[in-house]
Amino acid sequence: MQVQRATIAKIIAVVFVFNLIVMGGGAWLAYQSAPPIPDEVVGPDGDTIVTGQEIRDGKKAFQRDGLMNHGSILGNGAYYGQDYTADTLDLKVQHMRDYYAQERHGSAYDALESDEQAAVADVVERALDGEYGGGPIEYSAAEAYAHEQVRQEYVERYHGGDHERGVPVDMIDSEEEARQFADFALWTAWFSHTDRPGGDHSYTNDWPFQPGAGNDATAAAMTWSVIAMVLLVAGAGFGVWLYKSISLPEPSAKGISVPEPGDVKVFPSQRAALRFVPVAAGLFLAQVLLGGLLAHFYIERAGFFGIEEIFGVHILQLLPFAIAKTWHIDLGILWIAATWLGAGLFLPPLLTGHEPDRQSTYVNGLLAAIVVVVVGGLGGIWLGSKGYIDGSLWWILGNEGLEYLEVGKLWQFGILAGFLIWAVLSVRGLKPLLDREPSYGLAHMILYAGGSIALLFTAGFLFTPDTNIAVTEFWRWWVVHMWVEGAFEFFIVAIIGLTLVSMNLLKRRSAEKAVMLQALLVMSTGVIGVSHHYWWIGMPDIWVPIGSVFSTLELIPLVFILYEALGQYRAMTGAGESFPYRLPFMFIIASGVWNFVGAGVLGFFINLPLINYYEHGTYLTVGHAHAAMFGAFGFLALGMVTYMLQIAIEPDRWDGTWLRYAFWCWNVGLALMVFVSVLPVGFLQLEAIFTGSYAAGRSLAFYNQPLVQTLFWARLPGDTLLILGTVIYAADIVRKRFVLRKTAADPDIDDVAVAKGVLDDD
Repeated sequence: MQVQRATIAKIIAVVFVFNLIVMGGGAWLAYQSAPPIPDEVVGPDGDTIVTGQEIRDGKKAFQRDGLMNHGSILGNGAYYGQDYTADTLDLKVQHMRDYYAQERHGSAYDALESDEQAAVADVVERALDGEYGGGPIEYSAAEAYAHEQVRQEYVERYHGGDHERGVPVDMIDSEEEARQFADFALWTAWFSHTDRPGGDHSYTNDWPFQPGAGNDATAAAMTWSVIAMVLLVAGAGFGVWLYKSISLPEPSAKGISVPEPGDVKVFPSQRAALRFVPVAAGLFLAQVLLGGLLAHFYIERAGFFGIEEIFGVHILQLLPFAIAKTWHIDLGILWIAATWLGAGLFLPPLLTGHEPDRQSTYVNGLLAAIVVVVVGGLGGIWLGSKGYIDGSLWWILGNEGLEYLEVGKLWQFGILAGFLIWAVLSVRGLKPLLDREPSYGLAHMILYAGGSIALLFTAGFLFTPDTNIAVTEFWRWWVVHMWVEGAFEFFIVAIIGLTLVSMNLLKRRSAEKAVMLQALLVMSTGVIGVSHHYWWIGMPDIWVPIGSVFSTLELIPLVFILYEALGQYRAMTGAGESFPYRLPFMFIIASGVWNFVGAGVLGFFINLPLINYYEHGTYLTVGHAHAAMFGAFGFLALGMVTYMLQIAIEPDRWDGTWLRYAFWCWNVGLALMVFVSVLPVGFLQLEAIFTGSYAAGRSLAFYNQPLVQTLFWARLPGDTLLILGTVIYAADIVRKRFVLRKTAADPDIDDVAVAKGVLDDD
């Protein structure tokens, strides 16, 4: 069947409004259903143990000192240290058992006979399996004792330092702040084992798994996992039917004239856009080097190949894991985003044969502003987490301390402003095309996608350090997940469509239809699909069925993207050796494959509710994240760089050898890292959690097992290839800067091989 572009556009508009209604209602529900922060926690004698303000101050210490990139809270964050929710719950159970063992038997719990241990464990489990009725939280004597013991341990660990655990001295500046952090973590443990009023499971749907506290997977997790698998089969059938039913053109190089790179004139603004590439390459290189350090920290928690023994200084004190990981994450986002910004400003002149006045000057200005934001943001992270920024400025100028949103609010505002400036420059560059096409045209799609990225980023401004952690996580995942599964996927398919048009492999109208269809599928699943992140963070259980359904359906657009990548591969091979853009196509195809593997296969597996209950915050997520983030978005960005360079370099001086070497280093390295090291560790963690508790799978004892340490060492070949590929890439970018073509001061439209055909394709 034939579907008109206007019809698809109307459906997209309806879906967009539907998404806003659902997620807007979810935002209201988040505030209504968030776990309560009590005015105080009192002991059996009525004395105040902790106040609500101390819990809030503990959250501030958690963010300010970068603890989310050392360990995790409610399963979200880094996997190097403990999950603070699971750890404090585990310690609470242990200390309560010891209290009752001493009270009843005059002995430590571990010294009791098995029947005595069972009786004490049953008392603790029943004591923790209660319902909150409002007002102050009332502790039993055993709970009050356990709370104080956990406080002392957290002061010793996070203020005094614990190099065996990879915790630097003075990670938290003072004993008081360390106690407050313990109070905050213990509050999350409290609402993880306390039932919602009128419910039969806790605020976190009984996460984390801790049999001693009565926490186990709910029936809903099992039921909706089965439904999700049924939906997967149905969704696959729907995808096959859709592709067979809707007539969509495939890219083809047969019988068409693909413009040679030398036939395309280069504008000054395109030369300016290329300056984003070496900046991004530098950020990329810094990111992979930090990644190697982070991987080694799991083996030597306070050292780096014995260097500390030579110089007498632990690298852990100079560059703690939390700061290194923060930079690693942010650099990954920044180099990919910088590359996309450059590509988005390079393509318009190629399609329109038009360059607005002073466009190159404005592009250079945007790059300078981005450099300022990058330097300020990364520097602020170090200054903030080290305690050099006092008062309320720590989260504005320094380190906000939330994973993927680590930089201070000022620098986040700078990033948002950068997107808006980019949108303005894109409108200026695409104006001839925007004026000629309908509102659902390809150029409009690029702007809609970029605008969506900026719009969703504003969710990061809807909370402060005083906001309840459950509500904070609700908004944080709007930014993180909806970028990846919604706006960025939309942006990707739009850019790919634009690139295929610029290569003359697709008519503009045909590309518009394909892009809109894929955008419809991405938006239909990816936006509400964010709800699978709400299962265990204190949100109501209505998100379990919603997240299960939409997370499963997210696989459908990824199958389509893989299908398109294979179609692009057929187009490339069908063109023979004469096709000039084989190397950029290799990156685009690799992106589609890794997107399917990382976001599709691994993403579907870990997002089944029953699997996610035990897997949440383990190395299986690490495998999914690396394959999806670098494998999909990274490779596509690198493919765009290759395409841009091939056009901008003198044809007789173009040499793609180094880029081809880098391509295979990255692919082989990523495969080795994910499948030889990261995923096996994740499956071992899953087994440890199944047979023990969630805290056991995240414990230092687990990581120090000989087999796990061997698997950590097994990352070395893959990581080395990834670093080597990036070094080759960065060096090639530097040498290619010296062979760029001269720009045409004012080329006529007939001088631009692509533009005339695009503008005539009405």
